[in-house]
Amino acid sequence: MSAKAGAKIFKQRCDQCHTVEAGAKHKTGPNLNGFIGRKTGGGVGYDYTAANKKKGITWGPDTLDEYLTNPKKYIPGTKMVFAGLKKKKDRDNLIAYLTKATK
Repeated sequence: MSAKAGAKIFKQRCDQCHTVEAGAKHKTGPNLNGFIGRKTGGGVGYDYTAANKKKGITWGPDTLDEYLTNPKKYIPGTKMVFAGLKKKKDRDNLIAYLTKATK
């Protein structure tokens, strides 16, 4: 896994809707800082869908891998319009980046 490669994927596929820096504002999607280890829909100051709040899983590498494959399938009713990352290597790299960048 490569956090450097994951940073490129984040910039190309995620950056338009999400931020990762502590204290950064929400965009269309929530700021992701500190989300690893947190329950779905648990971030402060963002209007999550009922589907995200009710999913009740804790974000980690395994749940992120499944979610990033097909977000709408994993959390039906999510407002995230991202279609997902089909390549396992891309998901692994993005997860490596997010794990590092959102601490």
